[in-house]
Amino acid sequence: MSPLPTNSHSISLQQAIEMTKRYRDQRSNALTPAFRNSLLTSETFNRAAFDSLLAAPGCAGIRIYFGMDEKMVVKLVAVAVNEKDEDILPSDMISMATDGGTPPPVEQGLPCPPYCPPPGHLSGG
Repeated sequence: MSPLPTNSHSISLQQAIEMTKRYRDQRSNALTPAFRNSLLTSETFNRAAFDSLLAAPGCAGIRIYFGMDEKMVVKLVAVAVNEKDEDILPSDMISMATDGGTPPPVEQGLPCPPYCPPPGHLSGG
């Protein structure tokens, strides 16, 4: 794998507003009727979840995967990545508790809806 590139990841507030609005406006068009309720507006995570990933030995960034829960709702799954752009994962749940630094993947975000930001934020509320 090639090294993890450096990137500020920053976009303008206007770009963020346009992108999130476009997603809200188009998400139901992207899916068959059976999956229309699969896409959330957002997920909110506590800082500690990302702090644990960033504290992993060798962490150079965070990768977000799209996943789907048992109710067929799309969820975000975050993992730490190293400078070689490789996921930093515990080898198993037992070593995760004892290896002193490899955090588990992060999910369990608060979904919007119902946990949506106040009006005037990127949620468009």
